[in-house]
Amino acid sequence: MVKRLDYGAFMEKFSLQLSPSQHQLPLSGLTFAVKDIFDIEGYVTGFGNPDWAKTHSAATSTAPAVMDLLTAGATCLGKTAMDEMAYCMYGVNKHYGTPTNPCAPDRVPGGSSSGSAVAVAAKLVDFSLGTDTGASVRVPASYCGILGFRPSLGAVSTVGVLPMSQSYDTVGWLARDPMILNRIGRVLLHLPDVDPIKPSQIIIAEDCFRLSTIPSDRTVQVLVKSIEKLFGGK
Repeated sequence: MVKRLDYGAFMEKFSLQLSPSQHQLPLSGLTFAVKDIFDIEGYVTGFGNPDWAKTHSAATSTAPAVMDLLTAGATCLGKTAMDEMAYCMYGVNKHYGTPTNPCAPDRVPGGSSSGSAVAVAAKLVDFSLGTDTGASVRVPASYCGILGFRPSLGAVSTVGVLPMSQSYDTVGWLARDPMILNRIGRVLLHLPDVDPIKPSQIIIAEDCFRLSTIPSDRTVQVLVKSIEKLFGGK
């Protein structure tokens, strides 16, 4: 097996970033790649199919999800391979070839966000954008040994993203580091960068656990310890 330098993850490489800011931004210093299903101004969105790429013009605007990441200080290093028109779960593309799974080179990388997962797993970028309709972020993340997140439908804008099934399509993201995964989520979900409010009391509905075979006191202990770990102390 011949190992390609980029593991076949990229369809097109470039460096895209906004003007440097005088302030520290949430994603400053991080690099990312984008599945070739997102519009980026000046580039053709290929959709994993050469005929589609040949018959469509370059995008005239950039998808809001990509712009959010750029505005937050990250640098985009290119577009990644995907299953043809997102219609597969294996990461195989007969036109462009199959990206090599860095975690298991003799196995498929999973799809349809195959290149996005491979780019992260191979440490070519810090994180990547994909789409998840029926597990197209989660499957390649699991196959490549990294983290993948699918938000609720409509939580992240799909404007500028070629549709596969609009009642299920979501914008998802992948990373190796859970802290980076969290930082990306805060940007894409437009969450305030503040510490969670510490609760003054906890009410446990013990009747909810009466049908459980696990003693209720053990369940309560787990819940209390989890809350203490999250908020720090009693």
